[in-house]
Amino acid sequence: MSNKIKTAAEYILQQVNQERVSIGLILGSGLAGFANHVEVLKEISYSDIPNFPMSTVVGHKSKLILAQIQGKKLWILAGRFHYYEGYDTQDVVMPIRVLKLLGVETLCLTNAAGGLNPNFKQGDFMVIKDHVSLFVPNPLIGRNDDSFGTRFPDMSNAYDKNLQHLLHQTAQSLNISLQTGVYFGLSGPTYETQAECHLIKILGGDAVGMSTVMECIVANHCGMKVAGVSVITNIINFNSTVETTHTEVLEVANQIEPKMVSLFTHFISRLV
Repeated sequence: MSNKIKTAAEYILQQVNQERVSIGLILGSGLAGFANHVEVLKEISYSDIPNFPMSTVVGHKSKLILAQIQGKKLWILAGRFHYYEGYDTQDVVMPIRVLKLLGVETLCLTNAAGGLNPNFKQGDFMVIKDHVSLFVPNPLIGRNDDSFGTRFPDMSNAYDKNLQHLLHQTAQSLNISLQTGVYFGLSGPTYETQAECHLIKILGGDAVGMSTVMECIVANHCGMKVAGVSVITNIINFNSTVETTHTEVLEVANQIEPKMVSLFTHFISRLV
């Protein structure tokens, strides 16, 4: 096991009296506001954690939060790390391995994504049933760390089906509409060309983004159960030349914040 990962985890555990928590949540671009709606038990700046990267993207707070929702404790990463920020794959996924050492067994991943499915509309939530990561480096390339998982982890249930079902049950009880689809991961930071969007659609992508897949791979390698939800912040029109901007992504994410808070508050409260 990397000393960097071990040292980071040991520092965090010292801040919370060695308490281990089994649920983790990573907040995507513009979704960090969720952390304002939880009971904060402990807040740690990424800059205070030894060896921890820093998020450089607008809409990410760079804080690790020990929180409580309706009696359930969880770790919240308010800010993630992207390959396009210049981090190597091991830095991108380091927080997942740290969360494993903090006791996390169920990981909820969120992101902002562009919608390719013609049935989607701006502001929709999409439960990720699977992903395609052919164009993103696999973070398990290199020497395997047997202390976390096997050399050849199975990804046939990358996004846990029981958690998908629970998300849909929760949304139905709240009268929130959920889409379901395949998330297509690219490196970014450029938004996709129209030709790339056509190709992604042909390859089965319903939504496209610049995060999540590396985290999901490593979480599965660590034996975690993974749930994933994309917020569809923009709809990709194959016949339009209207530009997509990060400002638009953040605006839409902020608009749907009340729904996201409701969905994840109730979802997390139902986790065993």
